[in-house]
Amino acid sequence: MDISNFIIENMNNPRELERMFRKEPEAFKKSFLYAWEQNPDSQVLAVWHERLNFKENENIQKASLINKAFLSMGVLAILSGITTRILLYFIEQQAIAPINLIFGILPFMAAYFLYNNGTKKNIVYTVAVLFLVSGIYLNIIPFEQKDGIILAYLHLPVFLWILLGLAFTGNEYNIGSARINYLKFNGEFCILYASMAISGMLLTALTMRLFGVIGLHIEEFYFKNVVLFGVASLAVVASYLISRNLKLTKNLAPYIAKIFSPLVLTTLIVYLIAAIWVGKNPFLDRNFLILFNGILIIVLAVTIFSITESGEEGRKSISDYINFTLIVLSLIIDSVAFSAMAFRLSLYGITPNRLATLGLNILFWGNLLWIMLSYIRFLQNKARYSTIQDAVTKYLPIYGLWAAFVTLAFPLIFK
Repeated sequence: MDISNFIIENMNNPRELERMFRKEPEAFKKSFLYAWEQNPDSQVLAVWHERLNFKENENIQKASLINKAFLSMGVLAILSGITTRILLYFIEQQAIAPINLIFGILPFMAAYFLYNNGTKKNIVYTVAVLFLVSGIYLNIIPFEQKDGIILAYLHLPVFLWILLGLAFTGNEYNIGSARINYLKFNGEFCILYASMAISGMLLTALTMRLFGVIGLHIEEFYFKNVVLFGVASLAVVASYLISRNLKLTKNLAPYIAKIFSPLVLTTLIVYLIAAIWVGKNPFLDRNFLILFNGILIIVLAVTIFSITESGEEGRKSISDYINFTLIVLSLIIDSVAFSAMAFRLSLYGITPNRLATLGLNILFWGNLLWIMLSYIRFLQNKARYSTIQDAVTKYLPIYGLWAAFVTLAFPLIFK
């Protein structure tokens, strides 16, 4: 078939042009120029001309931006690795808590987003001050193995993660789609970082083997200086690659979400049936209650990941019904866990761990209920899919506020 003549004959039939393009894209591109030269006044072909040549023009316009982003990534990745190594030295001297290693990674990821997104100064200053205050406060509180202090260490990363989200969304922090993009970024980041980490482990194993053959044992030096540097700097590198629209992770993430959701649902149902069968009781068994809450966090994370990576407006799929079932099961689990925590508080009294867990259960319950009600409206064709996503994104600051409260207040309240 002469594709040039086909294009000319179907100038007024956009559907046929699209079908041919999808069938033979390369041949279509090569033949299009002739058709365009023969019919320069065609509005349909003018649109196709812009469509086929847009990437080339876009790359020319963004060349300087790519260089800027690449250079900033390189500098921040190196600084992240160096800072993390310095922090490890003070941790080894038992001068600071190990949780400080997070300040060798997240602030530099935030700096990358703030610098390359053209963020307003007030947001830049807010993020910088909150990171600084968090670091100072973390090292002012006593370095002790007490429940209040340990809870502060556990909740600080959650607060800093929300703060990183502010840096990522920048001037659009109030827009729901920007927050969804941040959640998508986290899923894609985990996929890409895990892939690079596996490659790094293979390189480490090869290096250890090669040096071992010649009688040099460099394990301690290599892990403290090379591996640790790579672990920190790769976080900034992964942020750069994803922000450059890396197609691998963007194409892979939705499929992972669709695969994991039914697997998690099946595993959860089987586990709950088995737990009931053997007579496990979260009201009396403390370890089982802790595991119950761990399951809740994992299921909620998987469900949110699936929600952010799926769903075209107005279209329902089997994934939506799986997600809805997961949300309902999670709400049941959270209700049981909440009742068990309230029971243990009334029976054994208030402790930092019980109060923190109770607060977390309340937060989860509110979020799950909101998502479930939004899903019901969507499945009944009374709301758009964005309503479900809003139930996810608008709740994120509440988690950040709770994490900040536990981090700041618990070490003071429970001395």
